Amino acid sequence: GVNKKIEIEFSDQKSGLAALRAEITQNEKVKVIFAEKISNRGITQKRVSAIVKPQEISLEDGPATLNIYARDHSLFRNTRIYEQEVIIDTQPPQIIQPEEPDYFAQGGTGIIAYRVSKPAEETGIYHNDIFLRSHKAKTGQNTVYYTMLAVPLDAAKNNFRLRIYARDEAGNETTVVPAYFIQERTFRSDSVSLSESFLKTKMPEFQSAYPRLQSKTPAEIFEFINSQLRADNDRQIQDICRKSSDKKLWDGTFLRMRGAATMARFGDRRAYLSAGKTLGNSIHLGVDLASTANAPIEAANSGVVVFAQELGIYGNTLIIDHGQGLFSLYAHLSSLLTEKGQSVKKEQIIGHSGLTGLAGGEHLHFSMLMDGIFVNPLEWWDHRWIENNFQKKMRF
Repeated sequence: GVNKKIEIEFSDQKSGLAALRAEITQNEKVKVIFAEKISNRGITQKRVSAIVKPQEISLEDGPATLNIYARDHSLFRNTRIYEQEVIIDTQPPQIIQPEEPDYFAQGGTGIIAYRVSKPAEETGIYHNDIFLRSHKAKTGQNTVYYTMLAVPLDAAKNNFRLRIYARDEAGNETTVVPAYFIQERTFRSDSVSLSESFLKTKMPEFQSAYPRLQSKTPAEIFEFINSQLRADNDRQIQDICRKSSDKKLWDGTFLRMRGAATMARFGDRRAYLSAGKTLGNSIHLGVDLASTANAPIEAANSGVVVFAQELGIYGNTLIIDHGQGLFSLYAHLSSLLTEKGQSVKKEQIIGHSGLTGLAGGEHLHFSMLMDGIFVNPLEWWDHRWIENNFQKKMRF
């Protein structure tokens, strides 16, 4: 590449090192990288670092030979020669993008696809200062790189910056800014009245599970649950979702719970009221779906179960890894029919709906997550969205 660091370690444990040299030969022309004579005997080991800048020493792109020489201080002037064929490549990779810009919705999932003009040693997307490594898909003769990322609820041009990065095998780097637009969304705001019956029925469940709540009133317990415990649970979910299969495990549209009514939407902003007092606020990070009592819950798509147990406000919870950072979450279940580490297929029954955790009535809380960040499930339920934002981009 344009700026290659070479490190060489020389050693001779008998008479010691006398002369060291490294050079590159191309088209019968020799370019010396470094040369050193050592007059003092007894130096048995030496590490040498050299920076090779092909353009500064008139090397052309193409094959060349790296030769490394070492001679000792012995009477016979023993010499060792190391030879290696190398490729000079000073041209950075080109990033090829689709002609149409990308459109991302606030709170949704962004999918960016592109090609690279030569094999990439490393490539991905910088989301602000966070690097997200891209995945590869083979389409005909082309290799398409793609990255999926969560788009924050408050995403805007000034706080959501993207760069595509690629580095080839020679270390040449390229960075480009993709063309994209962020579509603003309007999320609902409402108030939820917490009945005295709900507080008296639900709060003792949490009071018995968390000793620090023993002397608290039902209202104080709810304030703790809705703030501290909610934040702790969401951090735990984020930790669970840090490791994901490198393989794409899902296929096609994700399933929505059959015959279920939508009770709450993704992004709903809630204020909780009791006896005329506000006990806290929250943003709903999933979709609540209600059907019959103890309704069977199916896996929305194929994957591997990475969590199957009780989880604070979410109650009995299942989390499925669909690969490449994509997860689905099923909460408030009355029963769990799978366990951690089990592979599941789309439509496989994995549990039954319930009202465990902070649930005021029987329902399924369903969430989708990208790299541990909640994203809008409606996109993944929509076959047209998947076709336009994933399948179509894999074919460009």
